[in-house]
Amino acid sequence: VHLVESGGGLVQAGGSLRLSCAASGRTFSDFAMGWFRQAPGKEREFVASISWSGGNTYYRDSLKDRFTISRDNAKDTLYLEVNSLKPDDTAVYYCAARWLAAPSPTPKDYDDWGQGTQVTVSS
Repeated sequence: VHLVESGGGLVQAGGSLRLSCAASGRTFSDFAMGWFRQAPGKEREFVASISWSGGNTYYRDSLKDRFTISRDNAKDTLYLEVNSLKPDDTAVYYCAARWLAAPSPTPKDYDDWGQGTQVTVSS
């Protein structure tokens, strides 16, 4: 499946963003989806994931109070609401798709990736 992220940008600390990931080319509801992020000089890390139906969501413990993952299968789109942003949230955010499987926090478990969207949080 082809994935395209959008919605990133420059935001002040305390602000909010809504990231989107538009899917095409395959049946979106066949995929569990995940959001990951990678800051400069750091490894890619798990942010959140969601089952094909949206009924099950999982979060990195340190982010679950500020981030919300959701999906709209009718629109073939994945979302990530990010609130109370901090400078440490600065990273490229990627969406990823895992075909006919459960969500996973492990990047290697995912089959397809988007190109990423940059989120920069100023202090």
